Amino acid sequence: MELRSLSESHPGWTFVGVDPSAEMLRLARQTAAAAADRIELVQGYIDAAPDGPFDAATCLLTLHFLDRSARVDTARELRRRMRPGGACVVAHSSFPQEPAVRDRWLSRYAAFAVSSGVEPEQAETARAAVAANLELLTPEDDAAVLREAGFHDVELFYAAFTWRGWACRA
Repeated sequence: MELRSLSESHPGWTFVGVDPSAEMLRLARQTAAAAADRIELVQGYIDAAPDGPFDAATCLLTLHFLDRSARVDTARELRRRMRPGGACVVAHSSFPQEPAVRDRWLSRYAAFAVSSGVEPEQAETARAAVAANLELLTPEDDAAVLREAGFHDVELFYAAFTWRGWACRA
């Protein structure tokens, strides 16, 4: 969906999409079919991405699946592929992580899902999976990861419930 939106907004731009999932790439190919001649899709992780240099980059709904060290490495590799001064947008799950506070945020996450029509059992399963499997960071630490990777002018520009987005420069 991001490739479709960006390609519609910027008809002169070309894009590279990277994802480890063949199914996600199939969906991207289908969803952004109108701009297929301007989009290269690569199966893999950041190390499979072309070296660039790229004028801009996005990393959406990805970094929360990685531990802190892998986030820094991934962000550093993303930054390495960009032109100096290039714009970058990163967005993923990020909220306070003190144990009692984290639990409260995860309970809200499940309650919100239920209020949006998700079955309570499914919401609780999702909550438990997030609690057990994701090494989430605080918004402050997520911003620090970007700085550590070499980005500057890191600014939080989006916050909605458990989701945060940062804009920064290479």
